[in-house]
Amino acid sequence: MSTLWHQWLAKRFQFKKIKQLTQKDVLIFIYQQGYLYLVLILITFIAGINYANNLILGFCFLVSAILCISFYLTFKQLHGLSIEVSVKEVGQVGNSIDLQLHFQQSQKQSRYLWIKTHQHLEKILISELKQKVILSFLAEQRGQFHYPTLQIYSVYPFGLVRAWTYFYFTEYSWIAPQAAFYNAENKQHLDSFEPDMDEFRELRNFQLGDTLQAVSWKQAARGQGLYIKVFEQHHDQPNVEIHYANMPSTQHEEKLSLMMGLIEQCEQIQCRYAVFLPQAELAAGMGGSQLVQAKKLLAQA
Repeated sequence: MSTLWHQWLAKRFQFKKIKQLTQKDVLIFIYQQGYLYLVLILITFIAGINYANNLILGFCFLVSAILCISFYLTFKQLHGLSIEVSVKEVGQVGNSIDLQLHFQQSQKQSRYLWIKTHQHLEKILISELKQKVILSFLAEQRGQFHYPTLQIYSVYPFGLVRAWTYFYFTEYSWIAPQAAFYNAENKQHLDSFEPDMDEFRELRNFQLGDTLQAVSWKQAARGQGLYIKVFEQHHDQPNVEIHYANMPSTQHEEKLSLMMGLIEQCEQIQCRYAVFLPQAELAAGMGGSQLVQAKKLLAQA
C-alpha cells in the first residue's frame, strides 16, 4: 500500500525544470495544534447548547471562523508561486553538489515557507519578486546522483493548518570519482610536464576550485592576496595520454580515481591531456570544458 501511495505521489508531483503551483498542486489539512483547536470548538459548541448560552456559542463561531480563515491564508502561501530548478551537470565524490531553487511571484508578498528533504529542514522567507535558495547535498558515490524528493510547506499564520506540496525531480547530476594519487606515477608525470620558471606568463586571481599548489605564496606572504601562477604552454609539448589500462591498480574504482588525480594535475600545470577508457575516450584538450567532459566520462564509466 505504501509503495502504491509513493508511486501515485511521484506521478502527480513530478517536477520538470519549472512549475507554477496551482490549486491541484497544493495539499492542505489540519496541523498538530489544529486538532486541539478542533477540540476547543467542539467543547464550546456543546457547552453553549447545554447551557443555552449565546455568549459561549458566539465564541465558538468566532474561533471556527478563525480556523476557516487559516485555511485560506495558509493556502495562499503556496498558491501562484513559480519555482524553477537548476543543477550542475557534474560533481565529485566528497564534495557538495548544489540544487538551486529560483522562486518567482507576480506580486510582492511575504511567504513563510519550510523546505524539507531527508537532509534539510530550512525555514525561508520569500518577500521579493525573484529569490534564490541553494540546497547543498553531499555526493558520496560515483555515478548518477538523483536529487531527493523535496517538500515545501507552510503553517502560516497560526500553525493550525498546513499547506504543502512535493517535488519529485527528474533532473540529475553525474558524480566523478574522488581524485587519488599514486606517488611514483605522479612524480614521473610531474617531472615530465612541470614548466620551468622561464615559462612563467602571469598571475591571476585565486578562484574557488584552484589548487593550493599553484598559489604564489610570495605574494601571499606580502599580504597582497592569493594569486595563481599561469605558465606558457609548449607548442611542441606532447599531450598526456591517460589510459585506464595503465593505471597501477586492479580495482575499477581505484583506477578511475587515479585517472581523476592525473587529470587534476594536468589542469594544475596547464598541460593538454586525453583520456582513454575501455568503452569511451576524450580527445586532447585543456580547460574548464575539458575538465567537465573528463569528469562526466569517468562518472559514466
